[in-house]
Amino acid sequence: MIIVPIALIAAAAVIWFLAGSRDIGIALMASPTPQGEPWPERLKNPPLTVKAVYATIWTAATEKQMNYLINLATSTEVNAVVIDVKDYTGHISFETQSSLIKDIGSEEVQLKDLDKLINKLHEKNIYAIARITVFQDPILAAKRPDLAIKSKKTGTNWKDNKGLSWVDPASPEVWNYILTVAKETERYGFDELNFDYVRFPSDGDMRDLVYPFYNVQKPKHEALAEFFKYLSDNLRSSGIKISADLFGLATINRDDLGIGQVLEDAAPYFDFVCPMVYPSHYASGFLGYANPAAYPYEVIKYSLESAQKRLKALTAIPTPLVNVTTTPSVLPTPKYQKVAELRPWLQDFDMGATYDARMVRLEKQAVTDLGLLAGWLLWDPKNVYTVSALDPEQK
Repeated sequence: MIIVPIALIAAAAVIWFLAGSRDIGIALMASPTPQGEPWPERLKNPPLTVKAVYATIWTAATEKQMNYLINLATSTEVNAVVIDVKDYTGHISFETQSSLIKDIGSEEVQLKDLDKLINKLHEKNIYAIARITVFQDPILAAKRPDLAIKSKKTGTNWKDNKGLSWVDPASPEVWNYILTVAKETERYGFDELNFDYVRFPSDGDMRDLVYPFYNVQKPKHEALAEFFKYLSDNLRSSGIKISADLFGLATINRDDLGIGQVLEDAAPYFDFVCPMVYPSHYASGFLGYANPAAYPYEVIKYSLESAQKRLKALTAIPTPLVNVTTTPSVLPTPKYQKVAELRPWLQDFDMGATYDARMVRLEKQAVTDLGLLAGWLLWDPKNVYTVSALDPEQK
C-alpha cells in the first residue's frame, strides 16, 4: 500500500524536474516563427577566423545602430556580431515559445524581428553570435527566490556591488532554465551561443553569501565543470558552436580565482574559450608595469601564450614511464582528443589608458603573433568602434 504512493511521488518529481525539458522539446518542433516565417538557417560557410564586434540589445533593436555595425562588417575585416539576447537584467529580448520562460516573466520582446535581423546578417555573410548572461539574473532570482543566492544577514536575495541578484550556479533547475533559453535562441539561426557570467559572484559582501544548492565544501570549479559538461551534452549534438567567457586572469592563474573558473575545466566542453584579456583589468604591478593598460601587446601576448600552452598540454601525448627491461603494453593517449580554441575579448574602450587605433592594433597584433586562428571579439559598451583600428575588407 505504501509502495504505490511513493512511486507516484517519485514520478511526479521527475516530471516536475523535466518540465523545462518539455519546453525544450517544444522549441525544437518544426513550427514557424511567431511572425509565421520559416526559421533562419545558420551560415553555410562560417568564417574560420571570427572577428566580431559586440552589440547590446538596444543596439540590435535600433536599425540605425545595426546598420552601422553591418557597414563595419561589409567594409572592414569584421565578419561577425555578438548580440545580447539575455543580458545582466535577466530579460530575454525576443519572443519565445517556452511556457517555462513565460511563467518566469523574463521575456521582454525588444528584438521584435529577430529572425529578419539574423537573415539580414547572413545575407551579408556575417556570423551571428548570441550572448547569454547566465548566473547573474535578477529576474529569475526575484521570481524564484528559492533558486537565488541569499544574504545571511537579511535572508533576502543577496546583491552584488551593482545591486544585482544571482542564482545558485549549482542548481539543476537553473541549469535547465539556461538550457531552455539557449535552445530558444538557437532556433533563430544563430551560428554560435556565447555564455557569459558562467561563474560565482566576484564582488559585493562575499562573507554574506548563502547558497541554497551549492555545497561549500565542494570546490567551486568542480560545480562549474559539471555545468559546462551539461551545456555541451545538451547543445553541441545539434551542430551549434558554443563558447564561454572567462576572466582574463584565468589564462595565467592555476586556482579558480574564487569564482570557479579554471581554463582546463572549460576547454573540453566548448568550441571556443573567450578570456577577457582587457589590459585595463590587470592590477598595477602585473609583469612589472605600474599601469598594465598602457601595454596592451605585452599583457595580452603573455596571457594568451600562457593559455595556449595550457590548452596544448591537454591534448599532448604523455611520455610513458618505461622500465629499461620492459615496454608499455598500452600506448599513452592524450587526456583529450580536442579542446576549445582560444578567441579572446579585446578592449576598444578607454580605461587606464586611451585606446586609440594604435592601442587596439597592438591588441590584435598580439593575437596574430601567437597564431590564434579563431580570431577575436571586440568590446565597447557603447558599441562605437575605432574604425581606423580595423583593416579594410579583403576582396
